[in-house]
Amino acid sequence: MTVRISKLFGMDIYTDNAEYKGKIFDLIINLEKGKIETMTTEPLKVRTKQEARKIITERSIPYQNVLSAKDILLVGTRSRPVEQPVEEEPQPAMRRPSYTSYRRR
Repeated sequence: MTVRISKLFGMDIYTDNAEYKGKIFDLIINLEKGKIETMTTEPLKVRTKQEARKIITERSIPYQNVLSAKDILLVGTRSRPVEQPVEEEPQPAMRRPSYTSYRRR
């Protein structure tokens, strides 16, 4: 599912039980991973860290809960398990070919 970030702002959010949750106001993006982490239904322009934490915990929806995004955003009521990145097994070190030099005596 790919959607432009600019299209998400102001989009209505509904649960899979047809419950209205609000409109997307802000997005929290993890720049290291290049993924949207959380969507808030209120602005994050607050005076204290406690107010910001309250908005993030009470008025936010984890992006991993998104089921579909088209005209509205459909989210699951239960959080889906976070997919852990699969770590690749280290490849065995390749042996370097040994070169022997022969000198004339």
